[in-house]
Amino acid sequence: MYDESKQKNVTVGKWYTVAEVMKVIMQDIDFYEESGGGVTLSGGEIFFQPAFVTDLAKACHEAGIHVTCETTGYANPQVFLDLAQYIDFMYFDCKQWDSKKHQAGTKVRNELILKNLEAAMQLSNLKVQVRIPVIPGFNYSADDARHFGELFNKIHVPAVELLPFHQFGLKKYAELHREYALKDVKQLQVSDLENFQKILQEAGIDATVNGW
Repeated sequence: MYDESKQKNVTVGKWYTVAEVMKVIMQDIDFYEESGGGVTLSGGEIFFQPAFVTDLAKACHEAGIHVTCETTGYANPQVFLDLAQYIDFMYFDCKQWDSKKHQAGTKVRNELILKNLEAAMQLSNLKVQVRIPVIPGFNYSADDARHFGELFNKIHVPAVELLPFHQFGLKKYAELHREYALKDVKQLQVSDLENFQKILQEAGIDATVNGW
């Protein structure tokens, strides 16, 4: 958060051990068992804390609690697999098919991400929902859609969820006194992704749009 008195961003929060988090989680065990729900590991990016999140997922798994996670997949392949064995459902964001464009937009290449995505698709214990956050000027063209279709067929991704770009992050960046690089990018509506969706479907990918 931004501390006005210090005129800078400061880290806030509380440190927890896995045992302490599990104590909180287990308070709702009856609800999980009744509803079929469970725990979602999210962020930020969960692989910024790989040892902790893996130990937590393992503890949930051993307690019979369903575990969902959200990730960009940018992790050491062995670290990725160490966690994935304890995950039941994974939201996996795939932002770009082209590594150079991915690096230009995110500061990292995508080979590692795609390797982990391909590995995830082969795990029998894991259900994967691939998502594309569709952003004008980054991955929104018809050519992008065609290349995504080719990529997903190559690595055996049968379905993808398209997420139209929104500007919900503007306020958060302002609160943190940070410049928002995408502030002038147009928000997308569900209807804006009809052609993108159609191209993927024509490639044999079950593409759906999740509007905001």
